[in-house]
Amino acid sequence: MFDAIINFLNQTGFSLIVDNWKCLIMIVISLGLMYLAIVKKFEPLLLLPIAFGMLMTNIPGSGMYHPELWDAFVAGEIGFGTIMHDGGLLDILYIGVKAGIYPCLIFIGVGAMTDFGPLIANPKSLLLGAAAQLGIFLAYIGAIVIGDLVPAIGFTGPQAASIGIIGGADGPTAIFVTSKLAPELLGPIAVAAYSYMALVPVIQPPIMKLLTTKKERQITMTELRPVSKTQKIIFPFVVVIFVSLLVPSAAPLVGCLMLGNLMKESGVVERLSKTVQNELMNIVTIFLGVSVGATATADTFLTGKTLGIVAMGVTAFACGTAGGVLLAKLMNLFLPKGKKINPLIGSAGVSAVPMAARVSQTVGQKENPSNFLLMHAMGPNVAGVIGSAIAAGVLIALFA
Repeated sequence: MFDAIINFLNQTGFSLIVDNWKCLIMIVISLGLMYLAIVKKFEPLLLLPIAFGMLMTNIPGSGMYHPELWDAFVAGEIGFGTIMHDGGLLDILYIGVKAGIYPCLIFIGVGAMTDFGPLIANPKSLLLGAAAQLGIFLAYIGAIVIGDLVPAIGFTGPQAASIGIIGGADGPTAIFVTSKLAPELLGPIAVAAYSYMALVPVIQPPIMKLLTTKKERQITMTELRPVSKTQKIIFPFVVVIFVSLLVPSAAPLVGCLMLGNLMKESGVVERLSKTVQNELMNIVTIFLGVSVGATATADTFLTGKTLGIVAMGVTAFACGTAGGVLLAKLMNLFLPKGKKINPLIGSAGVSAVPMAARVSQTVGQKENPSNFLLMHAMGPNVAGVIGSAIAAGVLIALFA
């Protein structure tokens, strides 16, 4: 009887944590992230399940996530069947991330909640959305340089590409790219991506003000032209055909985004549209968050690379914001006086919808209370969603 009690005590997490003290640090970090999600409301819909997944995976002896199984899977030694048989709860949920299912389902919901009318009404805003993707490629280059300068960090090409995608300010896209190129960094990159998305109102305004004059911030823009229902229905077909032919590896994300939007704009599948906007979106968000958080084990998270990811992530985001603003200023050099663009809407080219557009509106109204930039900013904002998906496809084509 005494031996059985000793054996039980040796199997408790309290006993096992003595041999793996790093788990205790990760548990504290997960609790800190849950504080940010619950109290500070930093992207709570995904940061909370990510933090809880991080908590569960770092409880010693829980057996819910096995990194060694996924290492064997990446090496081609086992398949999904073995993981289904030998894996824990979080291993099974993670299959949806590894197979690219969850991010694509999220994009269907995003498409169904997005109005591309402002982009169709002002096609020039597509250029602003494209310019904001500059941060992705600058951060990729920066991560490569850091890897060369600091060998202890040593980012590979695929890892640098995964870090760069944080600059798109699109969590599902960052997860989609990282799960294919650098799954070992999925936890830190997901946490960084969603943290910076939550900090859009903090990070962007100083950059916007630094790069613009007071006169530029006061520019008023004419009301957007009406967009017909026919144009909104045709738009998804044009985008999915053109983008998929241009960058085939972007087809899963762009195709799902446009499928959701077509459901919304066609008006013939209202029940399906409501389902993907609500029930499906909510269910997949839970599975995605918890399974991504499960990858943030002590061995992968508590490294120098995590600090590099945090640093390069905010650099990518800042460069993306600057890229959109600077292109708007450049375009104004060639536009007639009554058609000038307020450069503030360029910052909305990052795909944090609709938060980035609201920031443009807020900063603009502080300079000119009669200025309403929200709908104008929504153009580059939704263009950024398409742009980040295209950038993801380019990176996957280069490194997968």
